[in-house]
Amino acid sequence: GAELSGIPAGERIDYAALQAFMRRRAPGYSEYTTARREPDIPVITSGITNGATDGGTIRIVIENRDAVSADYKELLDCPRPGHADYTAWVKYGGKEDMRGGGAFSGRMTAPLCAAGGVCLQILKRRNINISAHILLIGDISDTPYDPMRGVAEVCGEFPCVSPEATEHMKRSILAAAAEGDSLGAVIECAADGVPAGLGGPLFEGLEGRIASLVFAIPAVKGIEFGAGFEAVRLRGSENNDPFVIRGGRVATASNNAGGILGGISDGMPLIFRAAIKPTPSIAKAQRSVSLRDMTERELKIGGRHDPCIAPRAVPVVEAAAAIALLDALLENEHER
Repeated sequence: GAELSGIPAGERIDYAALQAFMRRRAPGYSEYTTARREPDIPVITSGITNGATDGGTIRIVIENRDAVSADYKELLDCPRPGHADYTAWVKYGGKEDMRGGGAFSGRMTAPLCAAGGVCLQILKRRNINISAHILLIGDISDTPYDPMRGVAEVCGEFPCVSPEATEHMKRSILAAAAEGDSLGAVIECAADGVPAGLGGPLFEGLEGRIASLVFAIPAVKGIEFGAGFEAVRLRGSENNDPFVIRGGRVATASNNAGGILGGISDGMPLIFRAAIKPTPSIAKAQRSVSLRDMTERELKIGGRHDPCIAPRAVPVVEAAAAIALLDALLENEHER
């Protein structure tokens, strides 16, 4: 479930649109994702009355309908490489419930999407639009990074911009799955219409606020804004974004900063990319240990898992960005 506090009263929430957004993340609706099938129906128990926010805490509950806990019985003793099984065992002394991955499961991105879906609707009415797409899967890339592009149109149900890259990525995912393996990815997210002045210095920085929510997505291992790590290859004269006047307002001629300067939005498209690791649960045999008798052993994982997390993670990245941006926007409105 999810709880959202501080949402102003009177914001209309389109339940059908929220359900459609949730469907993009839901498992079992594509050959490129896990065979597990969940409807992911968000049940709103408070905070929304007659289709609009009422000023109270919004509470959303999502039921698990297709859980097979027996798939995880062996894993309670033998931690999966790349998963939080071992670190959870250390932290909680073996008392943790790791069926389905427990609190560390990608399943927890369902309530993140529910909360973010509400925020996306509120932001859109304020002319702030957020869209993400797959920029890279394995060694196959989509359209080159364009810091001035902002929100991009996604190709069909598979979240890429280029139809050619989409087909190549699909084939790569199926090939990895056939070998019992998985693929990582890079997801690029952009927000258009973000006003200048959101965020703050030091611990109030917009990059940090977005990153803290994006890193709540279990598969994320890195994030960069604007030119990101490529900026180290540039000189200051190349990396700096010259200020210009466009339409009577201050803008920049380029956008290597990704829409954020000093932790504060500058009014340009806000752009970041998140690195998604390959799905740890793979059919190939892996080396692990028995926590019961402290011996090394071989582990073969059964169950139903995504050969690549990226297609279902795209709306989750959008949701994380939406929560961070709406939080900063409401804070800015309150301060004024």
